[in-house]
Amino acid sequence: MNGEKLSQEEIEMLFAEMNQSEDESTKATDELSELEKDALGEVGNISFGNAATALSTMMNQKVEITTPTVSIIDWKTLSESKDPGMAVQVTYTSGFSGVNVLFLKKRDVSVIADVLMGGDGTNPSEEMDEIQQSAVQEAMNQMIGSSATSMSSFFEKRVDISTPTFHVSNETLGEVLQELSDQSPFAQVSFDLKVGDIIDSKLTMFIPVNFAKSLVKELWSQAEETSEAKEAVQTSAAETAAAVTLEQPNQMEEPVSSPTQHYSAEPPQDQNQNVNVQRASFTQFDNGFGEQTDTKNLDVLLDIPLQVTVELGRTHKSVKDILEMGSGSIIELDKLAGEPVDILINNRLIAKGEVVVIDESFGVRVTDILSRKNRLQHLK
Repeated sequence: MNGEKLSQEEIEMLFAEMNQSEDESTKATDELSELEKDALGEVGNISFGNAATALSTMMNQKVEITTPTVSIIDWKTLSESKDPGMAVQVTYTSGFSGVNVLFLKKRDVSVIADVLMGGDGTNPSEEMDEIQQSAVQEAMNQMIGSSATSMSSFFEKRVDISTPTFHVSNETLGEVLQELSDQSPFAQVSFDLKVGDIIDSKLTMFIPVNFAKSLVKELWSQAEETSEAKEAVQTSAAETAAAVTLEQPNQMEEPVSSPTQHYSAEPPQDQNQNVNVQRASFTQFDNGFGEQTDTKNLDVLLDIPLQVTVELGRTHKSVKDILEMGSGSIIELDKLAGEPVDILINNRLIAKGEVVVIDESFGVRVTDILSRKNRLQHLK
């Protein structure tokens, strides 16, 4: 600039350009591309596939959750939201680092509470008491737990969450999300929720954009690792096939006999004469070779820990019965007194036994081990 000083107007223009550049950078960070939205929708599918099954089991109703739609909602719109309902705050403590909020409308929550308490859901009460709220919270706990399990299986790593925080009564959605936001936008993942003929509404999940981007990045990383593994397998298979092809003898170079030699009408009289026929001899291998290999392979498995569970019995209870339990309540099981108890290894039935007392501790004496056929049937 040849040592000349900037005028006040030029300084203001320079600052304006810098601020504009920062605003564009912030805007790009706070938005999701269409590809990122599709990926986030896939994460939503993964999360709530088993959650719908868990809710269906508890309500004994057909539950459908459709493919989600993803959009960006700014803080101003959220702060003005007056939708009453239940907001469930989920914090990831392992596997991921972030928070999201699951939102259900007030009427949908009332219908779920009515069904869980033994009603048909057609005439839910406008205000829920503590027992109904506890029933719905337990249902949400089951759904969110199933969701975390699905994510753990898909991403192939442990995913843990803290105890969900529930916000009900007069709190609005904007008030709940205000604690999680620095006035930055949220990714809004909306599912169409249908429960039998009693609920036809929406289930919405709000994820801070930064956390949403980390989930998408993790999903893409998982897809890239899977693609690289497939390419490695295909390359290895192609190299093996090429090596086998190169080792094949070139049969085309062998002389070809004339047709009269192969298809003579009458074989020569001495065709089977002077033919030396002997038994085939095979190399005998040491019998201990296979046993030694099997033993080594078995030794690798000997230190693997297994969970042994002794099951006294089972029963089925409704959410209403469970909430009414207290100290001194008696639960009737499906086994008779004196009947053998089940011994399970990693939740698979292996044997039967009887309960004994060893000094001051309980123990189990194995009385019957399932046959190999029965054990295989329980593994299916």
